Amino acid sequence: MKSIKLAFVTQFPLDVNHPFGGVEAVSVNLVHSLSAYTELDIQIVTLCTQTKKVTQNSWGKVTIHRLPKPKGSDLFNAVTKSKVLVAGYVQYLQPDLIHVHDTYGIMLNDLSIPKVFTVHGFIYENTLFSSSRFCWLRSKIWKLIEQRSWAAQKNIISINPHVREKVSSVSSATIYDIANPIFEDFFSVERNEDKQIIFTSSVISPLKNTLILVKAADLLIRIGYDIKLRIAGEMVNNAYAETLNNYIKENNLSDNIKLLGRLSVSQIKKELGQASIYALASLSENAPMGIAEAMAVGVPVVTSNRCGMPYMVRDGETGFLINPLDENNIANKFKMILDDVQLRLTMGKNAKELAFSQYHAQNVAKRTFYVYQELMLNSNSVHLN
Repeated sequence: MKSIKLAFVTQFPLDVNHPFGGVEAVSVNLVHSLSAYTELDIQIVTLCTQTKKVTQNSWGKVTIHRLPKPKGSDLFNAVTKSKVLVAGYVQYLQPDLIHVHDTYGIMLNDLSIPKVFTVHGFIYENTLFSSSRFCWLRSKIWKLIEQRSWAAQKNIISINPHVREKVSSVSSATIYDIANPIFEDFFSVERNEDKQIIFTSSVISPLKNTLILVKAADLLIRIGYDIKLRIAGEMVNNAYAETLNNYIKENNLSDNIKLLGRLSVSQIKKELGQASIYALASLSENAPMGIAEAMAVGVPVVTSNRCGMPYMVRDGETGFLINPLDENNIANKFKMILDDVQLRLTMGKNAKELAFSQYHAQNVAKRTFYVYQELMLNSNSVHLN
């Protein structure tokens, strides 16, 4: 097969060891594994707030192009300034194939170059949980833009059955089911479990519902459990952060609840190595990286029974599904795992096996490369005809 010049258009971190959010982490993991394919010439294209002009740098065999991110609303720019900038630059690169992610898919709708669009989430749903003015109106506009984008696509990668259900209702695209990748290092993390530690990792916001985990931990502490809830993540909502901190202070939980801030990948692995439970009580989520990473390490997962999360965790086998609005339900599931050593071991083993088959970066890259081959073959057939 001849070389494929691939424009990989996505959110991408300045420091690959400190990705912010799931899309950046996915992009780092997938590109790293795809770079092993000698047929691919990978050109990452991303918007960056910390550059005033186009910059290029190398990451191994990969070239990263950082474009200055326009100021103003992401919603407005996705269909105006950012769209013009990104689409124009991708055309300038003249790739054979485009793999576009998240909001960048909206920006590249009009390009006729063969492409596949990975849908990571639903901005219109997340917007409803923001504290911004007129969030309901912005959500409606985002929904219209997103659904039009899906409808315009010919090829879509769905990271989760929940995503497939949403997308297929408005799009006739060919949909490929490929989960998000976990870097192989997570599968070799040494377990040094502390049965008292519950770990969670996500930005701290109303959408992620961090406070409910604190309340569930508080219930167990009140009946004599000396648990340690360790919370990794950046504060992205000041009012919610104040509420969380006030609850911890008013209930004398400072010795048991630790806010760790944003952690590096190596720090996340260390935390998972000692955790007895990974918890995530998000109100809306498609395929959280934190769940997949915890499973790869062999940590039982307690997570919400809504959206994409039930497709990741097998209730009673790799962890438990919970009502994210009920701290008593969450505390009860915590207690069941903490009290039963054999259950923890069995769940951890099952989780690791499932994660390897679904989320190992090399396996995900192999499936993704197959999609690239199929799209290029179809493209060549069209030209021949």
